[in-house]
Amino acid sequence: MKLDIIGDIHGCYEELQHLFKELGYNIKEGAPVHPDGRVPVFIGDLTDRGPDSVSVVKLVYEMVRDKKIAKYVPGNHCNKLYRYFLGNNVKQQHGLETTVSEYKALDSKQQKMIRHHFMDLYESAPLYLQMPEAHAVVAHAGISQDLIGKSGKKVKTFVLYGDITGETHEDGRPVRRDWAQQYQGEDWIVYGHTPVLEPRIVNRTINIDTGCVFGNKLTAFRLPEEETVSVPSQQPFMEEKFRSFD
Repeated sequence: MKLDIIGDIHGCYEELQHLFKELGYNIKEGAPVHPDGRVPVFIGDLTDRGPDSVSVVKLVYEMVRDKKIAKYVPGNHCNKLYRYFLGNNVKQQHGLETTVSEYKALDSKQQKMIRHHFMDLYESAPLYLQMPEAHAVVAHAGISQDLIGKSGKKVKTFVLYGDITGETHEDGRPVRRDWAQQYQGEDWIVYGHTPVLEPRIVNRTINIDTGCVFGNKLTAFRLPEEETVSVPSQQPFMEEKFRSFD
């Protein structure tokens, strides 16, 4: 199985289209298809902050649920949008407000379709993907070795938010442990969630959230080649959004 695992998109639809082109995909009946049968895997956080979250949802739904030519795991922003669509009292901040604004600008028929499609996509998604044929585990914020193969609240919190301590930094960001340092498995763990300027490899883990929505780039990790492919962002660069691991 040949995979193209795609980092956090956050509504950057144009960059996603450019990435598919760079990866050698052709548009067939409105969706990107690779001539070698490669499988795209979306790592979550499809929406929020970027300029065109609705188009990203439409495309990912079509590829994952309609045509079944791609796979998807949810991120924390996906979880938040899902809870919004459920009718929960979710704070419209940290990017959700941009997606809600796009959604509310649609006519009622389009709203109904987007809500249904996104909820179906989210409800049918696994918390994380174990892909033994590709020697890979795909989880939005990563997963520690002892949790692979398990489910439950602890696993859900980890794969959506990372290895959080419950404490927060001065700017409000949660304090996270660097779980990748302890990983000793042979399968790749491919994740995103925390924006980094360059793909970060620690042991057999790789963070491919290269902060497209913050002006850096959108990145895919290819297996079995073990190589990254990136396209530049069209968004304004925001240096303060990137985490350094010194």
